Amino acid sequence: MLEFEVASVFDAEFRKNNAEHAYTPIVAGGENACVLHYIENNKVLNDGDLLLIDAGCEVEGYASDITRTFPVNGTFSKAQRQIYQIVLDAQLAAIESIKPGVMVVKPHQIATHVIQQGLIDLGILQADGDLSQFYMHGTGHYLGLDVHDVGAYQKNDQHRQYETGMVTTVEPGIYIRKDDKINPIYWGIGIRIEDDVLITNNGNTVLTGALVKEIDDIESLMREK
Repeated sequence: MLEFEVASVFDAEFRKNNAEHAYTPIVAGGENACVLHYIENNKVLNDGDLLLIDAGCEVEGYASDITRTFPVNGTFSKAQRQIYQIVLDAQLAAIESIKPGVMVVKPHQIATHVIQQGLIDLGILQADGDLSQFYMHGTGHYLGLDVHDVGAYQKNDQHRQYETGMVTTVEPGIYIRKDDKINPIYWGIGIRIEDDVLITNNGNTVLTGALVKEIDDIESLMREK
C-alpha cells in the first residue's frame, strides 16, 4: 500500500461530510515520519514501519489539527513501544497542566522534560546532550479560524496565560533519523501524537479524545480491521 492511498481516505471522508482539508496532510511511513512537514505521500508502506498521519479538516471556517502514529502491521515492536510511550506520557502530562491562568509555555516545558528523561533512560540521549536533534518543534499552537491561529504568546515580555475559550494543540514528538549515532533498533522511528484541547473554566476538554492513542487500544483496533 502507498502513502497516498491512505491520504485518499481522508479526502473522501472530508468531502462526504462537507468539509475540506485544513492543510496538506502528512502521511509518512517509516523514516519519512522524521521529516516534520513531509507531504510527498508517495512511498510504499512497509511491514514493520510506523505510519504517522497528521491531518485535519476545516468545517464552517474552523480548523482541526490531529496526529496519530500507528504500526503498519498492527503491532508495535519493542523499540517502537518504548519511544511511543515516552511521547504519550509527555502528551498526557502536558495536557493535564492546561487550565486558565497557566502560562502557554508550560505544556512545552513539561513535555520536554518527560521526553528528555525518557531518552536518557533508554541511553539514546546523554544527560548533557542536545534534545533538539530528536525533538525540534514546539509542543502546541493556537487553533481556530486558522490551523496556526493568530495571537501573541507573550505580553509585555511575559508569557501569556491560557484563558477560557482558547483552543490549543498539544503535539510532542520524537524523531530518530538513521544517521543518528545510537542503537540501530531505534533508527527511522518518528512518532507524534497531537490532540486539540479547549480551555474551560475549571481545566480543559480534549476535543479529539475519541481517537484512540494508547498502545493496547491501537493494536486492538487494528486487529478488528
